[in-house]
Amino acid sequence: MPEFKKKYDFPAGEILVFHKDLNWTSFDVVNKVRYELCRMMGVKKLKVGHAGTLDPLATGVIVLCTGKATKRIESIQATEKEYVATLKVGATTPSFDLETEEDSTQDYSHVTKELLKDVLSGFIGEIEQVPPVFSAVKVKGKRAFDYARSGEEVKLQAKKIVIHEVEIENFDLPFIKLRVTCGKGTYIRALARDIGEALNCGAYLTGLERTRVGEFDLDNAFKVDYFLENLKIDVS
Repeated sequence: MPEFKKKYDFPAGEILVFHKDLNWTSFDVVNKVRYELCRMMGVKKLKVGHAGTLDPLATGVIVLCTGKATKRIESIQATEKEYVATLKVGATTPSFDLETEEDSTQDYSHVTKELLKDVLSGFIGEIEQVPPVFSAVKVKGKRAFDYARSGEEVKLQAKKIVIHEVEIENFDLPFIKLRVTCGKGTYIRALARDIGEALNCGAYLTGLERTRVGEFDLDNAFKVDYFLENLKIDVS
């Protein structure tokens, strides 16, 4: 865990790196930090934004920018990301993760580590990826997940993304663990779906941790509550 700075100047701009907990949304982190910082400083407003959304069922690195440092959000979002993802093969869910129940199961006895390596090699480089319908992508002014959760059909367009590297960290069927480094806009849930389709048995995400955003990794990250509870602000 990093050390606290001797002095923070949140209005002038700070980059804060947190380790997001399970079931927190990215906006939960922003709202919690903004509220507590405003309360501690005795101010009504403070700009706070996050540089890259993490799903509620994902944990790991989330970067917040305050004050004038919010101008850096776009450049931080554009940096390389690293994830550790756990997939279950032989089954699918509508959300491509644990948010929804399994809606199909298939035989996966043909899946070997060699087959998986061959399939993963096809995802390296610039590829096209259709975002999950359970996502924050906007369609006609509404988030895609709003359509999905109300049972409405929505068609999302494929987008070009870049996968730099995919490594197998553990192979214990029906579960596989992968380390993925990728560019901006990559949905790991969608990657899990596509890997499952390429394996001809389906797959979905059962666990996801973002381990790095650009230069910021888990070693740089504070737990939100720990940071706020131990932060000392000079308001003199």
